[in-house]
Amino acid sequence: MKNLTDKVTFRHGATIDTRTAQSPMLTNSGLNEKVTQDTINYYNARSQSAGMVIVEYTSVSPNGGPSRSWAPDREQLAIYDDSFVPGFKEITEKLKKDGNKAILQLVHSGREAQYRYALGGRVEVPSNIDFPWISYPLHELSEDEVWQIVKDFGTATKRAIDSGFDGIEIHGANHYLHQEFFSAYSNVRTDFWGGSLEKRMNFALEVAREVFKVAKENAPKDFIIGYRISPEEVHEDNIGYTWQEAQLLVNQLTENFEFDYIHLSTNDYTATPTDSDKNYAQLLGERVKKPALLMIAGGIHTVEKMKDALQFVDIVSLGRPTLIDNQIGYKIKNGQAEHIFLEFNEESVKESHLTPGLIDLLANTAYFDMPGIDYLKTLTDVKLGDVVTHDGTK
Repeated sequence: MKNLTDKVTFRHGATIDTRTAQSPMLTNSGLNEKVTQDTINYYNARSQSAGMVIVEYTSVSPNGGPSRSWAPDREQLAIYDDSFVPGFKEITEKLKKDGNKAILQLVHSGREAQYRYALGGRVEVPSNIDFPWISYPLHELSEDEVWQIVKDFGTATKRAIDSGFDGIEIHGANHYLHQEFFSAYSNVRTDFWGGSLEKRMNFALEVAREVFKVAKENAPKDFIIGYRISPEEVHEDNIGYTWQEAQLLVNQLTENFEFDYIHLSTNDYTATPTDSDKNYAQLLGERVKKPALLMIAGGIHTVEKMKDALQFVDIVSLGRPTLIDNQIGYKIKNGQAEHIFLEFNEESVKESHLTPGLIDLLANTAYFDMPGIDYLKTLTDVKLGDVVTHDGTK
C-alpha cells in the first residue's frame, strides 16, 4: 500500500521524500521571456511545496512561445539561448535549498504561441490547416525545420543541466506541438512526421532520442527525465487520438527510452473514457513499462484525494493546491496535513508569493473558480505589489 509520506526512488537513483510533485504552471512573470524577480520569489517560496517541483513550461525555440499573454512583462519563459541560463540558475538555487528536486518542463507551444505573432514572429505548426478559433497566420514546418526543433529540445536540455536542474519533463500534452504532431486532426502530413499513427509518433520519439543523448553526455547519472501526455484528444466528433493510441505512444516511449516517469494531464484523476470502465491512469498505466513511474494531475485538491489517487499512480501531481499553500509537501512529510491551507485568505496569500500576473489571471478568469477567489480579487491593481513583490512585508 502506497502512502503520501513514502520516499520515492526513480530508476536512475534520484530520490524524493514524498509521493508528491508540484505541477508545471505558468506564472505569467517573464520579461522578454526571461526570469524576473517575481519568478524567483514565487519559486523560492515553493522549495517545500512537494517532493519535486516541475517548473513551468519553457520554450526551447525562438518561435516556441510565448503563448497566451496580455502584457510584455507577464510572458511564458524560454531557454533557447545561453542568455536565459543565469535566471534559471537562480531558480534552481532557491528550489533546491531544502533538498527537494527541481525539474524543468520543456515545450514548443506550436499553434498556441500566439503572442509570438504579436511580437512579430511566426506561429509554427505541423500542418497549416484551418483551425476555426485561430485568427493569426500559421507556418507549416518543413522537414528540416522539424529536425531543428528536435535539436532545440536537446540544446535546451543541456542548458537545463547547466542551470542546475535535477531533470527535465518533455511537454507532450495540452495541444502544444508534441500533441499537434501526434493528433490526426492537426497533423495531416505525408512525410516522416505524419501520414500514419506510427509516423505521428515520430516527433515524440525523435525528441526523446535527442534529449536522452544529451543527458547521457552531460547530466549526472540520476538525472530525471519525464514525459507529460494528455490521455486522449476527443472533442465530440473531432478525434485527434484515442486513449488506445495514447497507450501505444507511452509504450513506445518507455520501451525505447529509460524514462523515469510518465505524467498524465487531466482535469479529473478519476475520469474514464466513454468506452471503458477503467480510468485513464489505469488504462495508460497498463502500457507504461516499469521501472518508469506513473504520475497524474487533475482535481487532486485535498489530502483525501491525494491518498485516493495513489490507488492508481506512484506520484500525485498538485497544481492549484500549491498556489494556495506553498508548503504542502513539508506539511505532509512532517505530520501537519491538517494545517494545509485550503483556500486563499490573508495568511495563505502572504505566504504564497503569487506573482502579479498570476493573481490577475486567477482573479479575472472564470475558469479558475478556486476557494477564496473573492479574496484574491481584492488584491488586484494597486494592492497587488504590496502582497507579492516584497519579502513577506507590506
